[in-house]
Amino acid sequence: MTQAFGARLHDAMAAHGPLCVGIDPHRGLVESWGLSYDVAGLERFALTCVEAFAGRVAAVKPQSAFFEVFGSRGLAVLERVLTDLHEAGTLTILDAKRGDIGSTMGAYAEAYLGPDAVAPPDALTVSPYLGYESLRPAIDLAEQTGRGLFVLALTSNPEGATVQHAVRDGRSVAASVVEGAAADNAPARGRTELGSIGLVIGATVGRAVQDLGLDLVSAATPVLAPGFGAQGGTVDSLASTFGAARGQVLAASSREILAAGPDPSRLVARTVEVAEALRPA
Repeated sequence: MTQAFGARLHDAMAAHGPLCVGIDPHRGLVESWGLSYDVAGLERFALTCVEAFAGRVAAVKPQSAFFEVFGSRGLAVLERVLTDLHEAGTLTILDAKRGDIGSTMGAYAEAYLGPDAVAPPDALTVSPYLGYESLRPAIDLAEQTGRGLFVLALTSNPEGATVQHAVRDGRSVAASVVEGAAADNAPARGRTELGSIGLVIGATVGRAVQDLGLDLVSAATPVLAPGFGAQGGTVDSLASTFGAARGQVLAASSREILAAGPDPSRLVARTVEVAEALRPA
C-alpha cells in the first residue's frame, strides 16, 4: 500500500459519507432473498452486495463467520468478495474479531494483513481482551503493510459491560483500550487524516462513552460504530453518543440495507439514501 489505511479511510468518508455496509449472509436473510442456503446461494447473495455497494460507500464489512460456516468453499466466496471490492476501489473491513497471543496472533496477522495474504482486507476487527499489547504483532504488521485494525472497545451487547466497564487502577478496561489505540495513532495526530488503529464502539451504547471518560477527540482514532439502523442507532444518537468525535465515526449498517434486496437497484437506492442521511452529520 502506498498510503496508510487511516488516510485512505479519511478520503473515502469524505467522498462517500461515513457509512460502512455489512455483508451478513446468515440463513434467515439469504432465504428471505429467495435463495437457497448453500454455497450457490451464498455466492449469489454476496456478489449482489458487491455489485450494489462497490464505489458507493466508504467501506464494506463482510462478516467472516457467515462465510466460514460453509468451509473452504465459503472462504473462497469471501476471498472473491474482498478481491472484487478491492479492484473496484472500495475499502473492506473484515469482521473476524481475531485475538490471541504471541506466535498465534502473529499467524492471524500474516493471514489477514501480511504481504503474502491471499485476499487481504484493508482492515481487520480484533479483540484486545487478552490485553491490548497481545495485539502487537497485528498492529506492527498493519503499519508495515498500510492496513488497519478496528479494536473492540465498547460493544452494545449487555454482556460486554461486565468486562469493558470493569475498573482497575482508576480506569475502565474500555478506557485502557482507547488509550492503547491513541498511543499507536500518535504519529497521525495533528494531521488531517485519521490513524490506522481504530476502535469498535456500538452506535447504541448511549452515555457510556461519556460515563467512562473515553477521550476519542485528542487522538486521530477512527471509530467503527455497528448498530446503525435496524438495531436502533440513528443520526441523532450518533451525535449524542460521540459528541465532538462524531467526524471520526464510520457508522455500520447491515440489516436495514440488506433487507432491500435481492433487487440490486433497490439495494443501491437504500445504500445511497442511508449514506446521504449520514453525510450532513
